[in-house]
Amino acid sequence: MQNGDALPDVEVATTSGPLALRSLVGRPLVIYFYPKDSTPGCTRQANDFTMMHAQFQRAGVNVVGVSRDSLASHQRFRERQGIVFDLVSDPDETLCKAFDVIREKNMYGRTVVGIQRSTFLFDAKGLLVESWRGVKVPGHVEAVLAAAEAIA
Repeated sequence: MQNGDALPDVEVATTSGPLALRSLVGRPLVIYFYPKDSTPGCTRQANDFTMMHAQFQRAGVNVVGVSRDSLASHQRFRERQGIVFDLVSDPDETLCKAFDVIREKNMYGRTVVGIQRSTFLFDAKGLLVESWRGVKVPGHVEAVLAAAEAIA
């Protein structure tokens, strides 16, 4: 996915029900990919997006999180953490592959294949305007908010 690319026209399963991504065109959109529900880095990232959710909303920006976890896992994660935006379940990696976020990673000396923490910002026309790959959580949501406010 490169700057200028259109939001993929796919239907996804979210914690609020089925969603056609293209139905979100009309407002800026942040889609962030994270490895796993309820892990320390992913929890902090979700909490950071939740804490700043009102600012994203004031800027007219939707936020959606994506991982390969099940909808049941996502729902537990949302309830435990008070997450206020939708989480997408992508167990077959359709969305992950469309955004090219599946990568080989080294975990405790073992090579595994998983989601590379990544964030994508789309404008109101559904065109990619900025992306962040290999994200480090501290300070990331603030950077995304600043970029989103600049295009809103």
